[in-house]
Amino acid sequence: MTSESHSQNRIHAPVFYTSLAIIVGFFALTLANLERAQEVFGGAQAFFTGSFGWFLVMTVNILFVFCGYLVFSRFGGIRIGGASARPQFSSLTWFSMLFSAGMGIGLLFFGVSEPITHFANPPLPPPAHLTSPAAIAGEAMSVTFLHWGLHAWATYAVIGLALAYVKYNRGLPLTVSAILTPILPRRMPWLAHTVDILAIVATVCGVSTSLGLGASQVNAGLTRLFDLPETPMTLLIIVAVITVIATMSVASGLEKGIRRLSEINMSLAGVLLLFVLLAGPTVFILDGFVQNVGHYLQNFVRLSTWSEAYVQTDWQNGWTVFYWAWWISWSPFVGMFIARISYGRTVREFVLGVLFVPTLLTFFWMSVFGNSALHIELFGAGGLAEAVNASAAHAMFVFLGHFPLAEVTSFLAIIIVVTFFVTSADSGAMVTDIIASGGEQNRGVLQRSVWAVALGLMAGVLLMAGGLGALQTAAIVTGLPFALVLLLMCFAVHKLMSEDYPYVVEHEDPANET
Repeated sequence: MTSESHSQNRIHAPVFYTSLAIIVGFFALTLANLERAQEVFGGAQAFFTGSFGWFLVMTVNILFVFCGYLVFSRFGGIRIGGASARPQFSSLTWFSMLFSAGMGIGLLFFGVSEPITHFANPPLPPPAHLTSPAAIAGEAMSVTFLHWGLHAWATYAVIGLALAYVKYNRGLPLTVSAILTPILPRRMPWLAHTVDILAIVATVCGVSTSLGLGASQVNAGLTRLFDLPETPMTLLIIVAVITVIATMSVASGLEKGIRRLSEINMSLAGVLLLFVLLAGPTVFILDGFVQNVGHYLQNFVRLSTWSEAYVQTDWQNGWTVFYWAWWISWSPFVGMFIARISYGRTVREFVLGVLFVPTLLTFFWMSVFGNSALHIELFGAGGLAEAVNASAAHAMFVFLGHFPLAEVTSFLAIIIVVTFFVTSADSGAMVTDIIASGGEQNRGVLQRSVWAVALGLMAGVLLMAGGLGALQTAAIVTGLPFALVLLLMCFAVHKLMSEDYPYVVEHEDPANET
């Protein structure tokens, strides 16, 4: 579709209407069969993870290796937007927006529950000489780091860089299909439409998974503070209220809305992080952070390639495979977002920044909360393992109950989850709107509002249809096919850079691109 066509149409009809029809059809079918929905989602999850888990494990490793190749290759010096382009956000603001958009709600939901779960139920059989509780705790943190570390950010880096390159260096639309221009047959436009439709559906399901987790955690916090009942209706009301807030925020755009929210929730999260660091076992946390990073790096290859081939359990399907599918389904959303805020960065700066800065921040967050929780289990009152087993959504609030000012910090945690929820919904609506508009930006508040509402509805429907299991299934089913798109992207972006190098196209007016 030409730029003239874009200017005449507010939507890219084949992509917009088909994506919306798929999502609305899913709503209708699920709501019409709520009694069987949980069974259907459970069966789908078992089939896809059991049959294709190896493919997801392979995919994220290939993406990580490709990122390393870009850093050390001749392409590392290419500047996004051309040789004269310069970044339009400070590094601090850039990192804040990366971090809050890329992880967000999950850090609050899994910061305590995941390390404690892996400690109470070790996923990998430890060597005979590493069976002490302390050794198992270290292994639990390494597995947590695996799920939240370099592989997740490599996934985001590949698609983010590809989108930024085709937009700012090639002048192509800001769509996922534009990346595959060198390898998609021009006489088969439906293939490009299919890729963009898949990107939209994956984004809606991936972001909705996070929104569903956030709504569950907000409900848990309100229950502990104000005895609010934990019922499906309460969850739906929470989702509806926050979705309305997100829809109102959508009108503000990138500069006023998402940027300010990112800075606010990062500031609040930093306050909570600092409180736990200082009020908790500070030296143990800092010692643990250093050791956790070292243990993760020492076992990086073993953890990255473990696929349960010789152990017949469902642990990896419920954890690692879910995470890889979740990050992949999130990748169009996060990739589009970081592409728009990364104008002027070199390829090397982009990849290293996206890979390592958010990863280290995530590792520090997980060490502060995870090691504090493990300290309570190893040397303190204990009881967190039982709390996590009863409800992962309650874990953070049970954990904060072991510290002074528990009610204040619990309320702060709720506010942080809400701001992360709004940021994710706001950003997700913006990204799906851009793809559904054929790469056009700023196509009006109404269209972005449609996608913000769709994200909230999807989260509510999945919670009604089976809770965490349904959320996991949605991420896995959409993440699997999009993994193939990401692999094709590596080939396509390499081909584009090879054609341009060393004649990198400069952008004429960088001021118009934010």
